[in-house]
Amino acid sequence: MSAPAQWHDLAPRVLSGVAMAVAGAAAVWAGGWVFTIAVCLLAGLMIWECTGMFGVPGRASLPILGAATLVGALNLPGIIVAPLLVAVAFVGAGQAARDKVLYAVCVLWVLLGCYMIAVLRSDAGLVWVLWLVLVVVVSDVAGYFAGRMLGGPKFWPRVSPKKTWSGTAAGWIGAAVIGLIFALPTGAGWLLVPVSVLVGFAGQMGDIAESAVKRRVGVKDSSALIPGHGGVLDRFDAMLGAGLVVMALWALKLLPGLA
Repeated sequence: MSAPAQWHDLAPRVLSGVAMAVAGAAAVWAGGWVFTIAVCLLAGLMIWECTGMFGVPGRASLPILGAATLVGALNLPGIIVAPLLVAVAFVGAGQAARDKVLYAVCVLWVLLGCYMIAVLRSDAGLVWVLWLVLVVVVSDVAGYFAGRMLGGPKFWPRVSPKKTWSGTAAGWIGAAVIGLIFALPTGAGWLLVPVSVLVGFAGQMGDIAESAVKRRVGVKDSSALIPGHGGVLDRFDAMLGAGLVVMALWALKLLPGLA
């Protein structure tokens, strides 16, 4: 691959990334209803992309239902949330043109991941959300540049042909650095370093999982909403994967500083 071709998507990727970073930082900083609305809007957009990938009718009603349910779930006791989100995820699955259960799983993944991120901001505070976001972003950026510059053996070529072991390892190192930086501000201590690597790896697996879904349904991107990135799900798949692992660690009282 020639150098120009290798970096052909860098300019739109950077511009879109900067725009998303500014909007995201403002929402994270504001917290409260601003952050909640932003997260629920993203959830609605990702569900809209799922309906398109799986050929589900109701591309307007189902995303609105999902976003509205997420808003309600954030104000309900935790014991009710999981059954509610599971039920909403299966709405429309019967009309999917293919892989009905996989469609429901994808929507549930979106809803649970967004729910976790919103709860982390409201219950744990700004510092923890910044930690999660930076672990995912730095891991992604480090992996992108290391993979393009160093190349080498592929991590999982059958599912994600572009990902390399060099990029994956660089992502782990980037996540570890973020864990070290946030060890004191979060009160988690040095244990946050291996936890950050685990969360960063979960983000990478979220990306790979979405790649597997796209291969299954035969699409390159979840949509074309974000120049250089594809769709919203293409951009936030890693955040969803990382968010679910943080949810599990927090629930099991294994998240240092929040146990």
